[in-house]
Amino acid sequence: MRHTDYFKNFLDNTVNLSKFKLETLSGRVDTIYGVLKADASLGPLLKKKIPQGSWPQKTIINPQNGKAFDGDFMVQMEEDPEWADDLRKYGNAVYDVLHRKSPYKDMPHGRKCRCVYVNYADNAMHVDIVPFVVRSDGTQWIVNRDDNKWERTDTEGFTNWMKKQDKAAGHRLREVIRIMKFLRDHKNSFTGTKSILLTTLLGERVEEWRTVADSGYYGDLPTALLHIVSDLDDWLQARPGKPVIMDPSGSGTSFDHRWTPETYVYFRERINVHAAEIKAAYKETDFDASVKKWQALFGDGFKAPKSSASTGKYSSVSTGAVASGAATVSHSGRAG
Repeated sequence: MRHTDYFKNFLDNTVNLSKFKLETLSGRVDTIYGVLKADASLGPLLKKKIPQGSWPQKTIINPQNGKAFDGDFMVQMEEDPEWADDLRKYGNAVYDVLHRKSPYKDMPHGRKCRCVYVNYADNAMHVDIVPFVVRSDGTQWIVNRDDNKWERTDTEGFTNWMKKQDKAAGHRLREVIRIMKFLRDHKNSFTGTKSILLTTLLGERVEEWRTVADSGYYGDLPTALLHIVSDLDDWLQARPGKPVIMDPSGSGTSFDHRWTPETYVYFRERINVHAAEIKAAYKETDFDASVKKWQALFGDGFKAPKSSASTGKYSSVSTGAVASGAATVSHSGRAG
């Protein structure tokens, strides 16, 4: 059964990052950028900041198992020919400002391969700052600190691709991605698979032609979840070895460095298991048995909203449609 009201409640109260936390993230990013921009040496080199990753893509989720939630943003810098031999100077310039300014100098902070990071109190949140340059041809480039080389990126292009795929899926793709990220973190399943890979692989399974044959293919959240994950499972099972995953924005960058052959095999195996579990919960015609199967996947947060607790437990399902395998369009599960 679909339990669309359960799914909406699950998204709203368990999976989605709260408005308060999103506003906190936005405020802290503004403050960090203000400190960087105000620096006499670094400030003139900075042109603008832009959100990156799950934040602008609207796939950011509430952290699980005591983990911090994170937000990434990029800072556009002037390209300096004198730094061509040591590209680490871009990240170092950002790090040096934070390292000597309060309150960041007293907070956990440091440098990673492509960013400078700041951790906030109690590990509740961390922010990654990614320096980048825009060349005369309009292309974006970030620095790989470990290899001292430029890497092509297209953050806006990826976000636009995500919007297009989400629209093709009836605005269910982002919800499916958030749920699968939650499943990964809640169950500690396929933990070696970075969010950028999961987002790309799920997004690439959305195909407009499927709605021609079945207008309800992505008709509501549980139906979209069933079909997108099942289609991903089919795609993975046809590829026993690690495939090449390219940036769908068309930047020409490969995401292969994000995982290993062993990580891929584990991900492939776990998606196969989860696809079967999702199908079993969706196809189950007994109300209570279906709820228990969904809860086995998602935990106790998958439950009826309080406002509908007294309306009768069959208020949001169509047992005939589920029993026959047909997908009945319902918009009661839409969230986020």
